[in-house]
Amino acid sequence: MVLDPEDRILLINGRDPAGRTPGRWWEIPGGGIDFNEETGAAALRELREETGLAGVAMGPAVWTQYVEYTFGPFHFQQDEWIHVAWWDGETRTQTGLEPLEAAAFGEVRWWSLDEALSTRPRTIPYRMMEVLEDLVRNHEAIRNGEPFEQVDITPVDDHVADWQAQR
Repeated sequence: MVLDPEDRILLINGRDPAGRTPGRWWEIPGGGIDFNEETGAAALRELREETGLAGVAMGPAVWTQYVEYTFGPFHFQQDEWIHVAWWDGETRTQTGLEPLEAAAFGEVRWWSLDEALSTRPRTIPYRMMEVLEDLVRNHEAIRNGEPFEQVDITPVDDHVADWQAQR
């Protein structure tokens, strides 16, 4: 979850290029963890690949979740650690997308908290809108090393059904 100095959130417009998941959504940058890679290092690498951003200040994992989903021709079952990060510059171009990502990703843009909360776009993580305001309100304290409680945002069946119905 990347925030800029104006407390805007960076999201990528996505779709399932195989059409197995209909509709479009907005998602945070992220992806797989390489062998022996720490979650924060993986988040930095994926952020650079998917957005072109470098020099990001990576913070701790603030959200965790277990998700199962189908994307393209693959079915995933994974534990996820979602870190908060801070960026002071401009969005660049995607530089290291895998072929499936290149087919899936569209616009990369910054959303204000008010815009995100008023429009409540279809997002990945599914439950992002439930916990976003609290994160934005407290991110400076987290950045300054103050204690925080990591939030488990694992979706249950109702969250997944609601997300699938949004389109």
